[in-house]
Amino acid sequence: MNTPRFDELIHAPTRLSLVAFLAATGWADFKVLRDSIGLSDSALSKQLTTLEDAGYIEIRKAFVGKRPRTSARLTSNGRTAFDRHVLALQQIIAGTGGSVVAPGQPAGQAALRSGSHEADDEVLSGGSGATASAPDHR
Repeated sequence: MNTPRFDELIHAPTRLSLVAFLAATGWADFKVLRDSIGLSDSALSKQLTTLEDAGYIEIRKAFVGKRPRTSARLTSNGRTAFDRHVLALQQIIAGTGGSVVAPGQPAGQAALRSGSHEADDEVLSGGSGATASAPDHR
């Protein structure tokens, strides 16, 4: 069981969106992250570097043909930090008398799913296998 811990690094809205997206998907291409979160290439690159430096994500660089392809996924430390942060947010909300229920879940079920996505080797690429990844500006 994870102990709730508010994480200032993850809490920033853009990084929280990125970490939550990666928690749900496993590996994701740069282009998918950029388009899903709504960031410029440079802003996404900066946020990914911050998360990588903290040990929260792993970045994989490869080439598809002659195009660079950058993908990212949560590390086990990143998953733990995210889960603990979500628990801390749930405690804060519960302290106000509010309730935390995941969309589509009955109120009696736990709102937080846990589990490792470390084994996810499939990359979310937003299309049919071959993706045109965004230029990598890191």
